[in-house]
Amino acid sequence: MKNKRIISAVAAAAVAAVSLSAVFASAASISYTADDLSKLRNFILRDSGNSDTYDLNSDGIVNSFDLAAMRKTVQTSYDEAVEQNFAAVEDNVKIIGRTCRTDDITWLVQSGSATEFTVSGTSASVTVTGDWGINATEDYRPRYAILLDDEVILDATMSKAEETITVFEGDTPRNAKIKVIHLSEAQNGAVGVKNICVNSASADPVNPTAKKDISIEFIGDSITCAYGVEGASNYESFKTTTENFMKSYAYLTAEKLGADYSAVCYSGHGIISGYTSSGDINIDSLIPPYYDYVGKSTEYQKEWDFSANQNDVVVINLGTNDSGYVSKDIETRGPEFVEGYVDFLKTIRDRNPDSYIICTLGTMGCADVYELVEDAAEQYKSETGDKRVMSYFSTTHTQDDGYGSDWHPSAVTQQNSAYVLSDKICQALGMESDQIGLNVAVDSSYELLIDPDLGGNASHFVSDYDKSFWINMVTGGSAPEAIEAVATGIGLKAGGTYRFEFDYTSSTPADIPVLLRSADNTDTVYFSDSIAAASDKTHFSQEITIDTTDPNAEIAFQLGVGDYFNLTLYNIKLTKIS
Repeated sequence: MKNKRIISAVAAAAVAAVSLSAVFASAASISYTADDLSKLRNFILRDSGNSDTYDLNSDGIVNSFDLAAMRKTVQTSYDEAVEQNFAAVEDNVKIIGRTCRTDDITWLVQSGSATEFTVSGTSASVTVTGDWGINATEDYRPRYAILLDDEVILDATMSKAEETITVFEGDTPRNAKIKVIHLSEAQNGAVGVKNICVNSASADPVNPTAKKDISIEFIGDSITCAYGVEGASNYESFKTTTENFMKSYAYLTAEKLGADYSAVCYSGHGIISGYTSSGDINIDSLIPPYYDYVGKSTEYQKEWDFSANQNDVVVINLGTNDSGYVSKDIETRGPEFVEGYVDFLKTIRDRNPDSYIICTLGTMGCADVYELVEDAAEQYKSETGDKRVMSYFSTTHTQDDGYGSDWHPSAVTQQNSAYVLSDKICQALGMESDQIGLNVAVDSSYELLIDPDLGGNASHFVSDYDKSFWINMVTGGSAPEAIEAVATGIGLKAGGTYRFEFDYTSSTPADIPVLLRSADNTDTVYFSDSIAAASDKTHFSQEITIDTTDPNAEIAFQLGVGDYFNLTLYNIKLTKIS
């Protein structure tokens, strides 16, 4: 039986060789163009079948043999580069995010939607088009960028109905990657990609970039749109020229994880109410009614093909705008929000049957509404038995990180949010997280350890608002370890470099030892130093490289010996930087 299989394989290879030779011979007598090759390839990719036009070897089937033959004749027919034009369709480019195609134009509708492709040739240009968004004033037109080999070569607003941009040109052929991406949001119009023109001697010079192993969908509001991320200050109002999706936590998360992405996001929108300053409900700015469409605007209300665009993870970052309505009467309106959120979770699950769903909120505060998000996630899991859902409180922006327009998150906050979300996605998918950018002390618990045998006596208070740690020493005892303020429950990874930092003030000058050690064996110390505490608020920062993995480390401030003074610790962080 084994010998028969070998003979069959050889025979099959021989038949294939004969067939291919026959195709080459048949095709050689006809002159084909690059346009013919593109049409044949599109035909095979769409629906391999019978066609007298493309059946070059007359075997009744159009397949890769016919394509190979035509490619050979096209390649040999080119002595020099010729101009070739390509449509921005899936056969030629990778489509990223929610787009639609009308009037032979691929419209990049949602934030971050893009076309990405490789080219081979001496020059390349892209023709882009504008919709009604070009009629706005300059600061409110659709913003887009063109990237060449991952470097931005054009960042502009769409101000013309049609424009052709030269991406590169020269006398020497080159291979390059080109990306056209929509940077602002769908509410201000879309950017169209009409044509790709390449001068090339290759018969197949434009091809989609490869799909990535992970795909993530982000559903959100202005935070996801990166509203005002490039704003000069928190007092600056909305402009599309300061909205840059490439600086949003969503894009940065996808980049960090090497994932494809898609976004559905609109500033001011929510689950049951959009933004409201009066406390009255705003039902004109809701995400759920438009989730099934490419976009909210009438011309883009086209059904999104979920079956062809499945995701491994769906992230919901909604509730910030609902808070203006819900928080005014949380006892009555809270259950209404939970009900609406549960219903939306069911819709998302129906459209994304295999995705892990992550619910988050908190970048701009709204801690009370986040509790409702947690309730909704738990209620949904209880009702449906679906356990592939989790929730977490987002990184909240701070004054130290700066603010974008209208108090929106800065680029620093967006990046910090991406670090945290990337780690959560790794947890959800069972992937190893590198924890880069993650404050591994963020969820640590604060404790005061007092050794009565050494005579220590003190009290403490931890603020729920900013996790400041206040300690009042009454009797310091006979040794520094008589009283220890501890942040415990910290995981460390061998080989990791961490930035250890905090701020501190003291009512009385004092020298205080600071340790990073194992909580299970306090004699195992990874780092030690001391601070000279005084009344002026002081910042401490030190980089530490850890040689040992420890899932249960702790930071200890040894406060013994000194009597009758107060120490306050702020912003205790242990951030993995490499």
